[in-house]
Amino acid sequence: MNDLETSWHDTWHALRLPLPAGVLPSLLARWAEPHRRYHTLQHLRECLALFAAHRELAERPGEVAVALWFHDAVYDTARHDNEAVSADWAERVLRDAGAAREVAERVVALVLATRHGQGPATPDERLLVDIDLAILGAAPARFDEYERQIRDEYGFVPEDVFRDRRAAILRGFLERPAIFATAALAARFEAAARVNLAGAIARLD
Repeated sequence: MNDLETSWHDTWHALRLPLPAGVLPSLLARWAEPHRRYHTLQHLRECLALFAAHRELAERPGEVAVALWFHDAVYDTARHDNEAVSADWAERVLRDAGAAREVAERVVALVLATRHGQGPATPDERLLVDIDLAILGAAPARFDEYERQIRDEYGFVPEDVFRDRRAAILRGFLERPAIFATAALAARFEAAARVNLAGAIARLD
């Protein structure tokens, strides 16, 4: 098995649920859609690798892992409900596999937390959101690549409009009292994220 297949099998083992038939190929096909530039298998692998390094922080590791698999499973730059549709898909797969209702509900909440609107409410939500945001504190070369990938995903947006909207999004993160909510990930990424964000905003402005 390759790394993603191993992670997928480990996720369902942690959930103590049978491996759902036919779901992995569909998920991988979604993550590999040609219109994606950042929200790709690269991002999924980065998230799963970071989770593996901090798995001990999770209260329910299997739920965090499956939420990572589904958090950008549906990604269409023309719509605003990607997280909700992804969460619905995760819920259906979990319920079909025999997951308890409360398990499915927690995973739905985890996926929805990646909308980055309100602050995450539980330790597992905080961990998952921090993993999703870790790209903000990436090494400069990777962060610059990430910014180019986001611009490519929104290539249909006029340059001046993109610059204004992107700067507003990044400024929203920079103006938070803390970007990261878990101590371990804050120690690793907070300072670098603030440097990266300030530089990106300056270039956009």
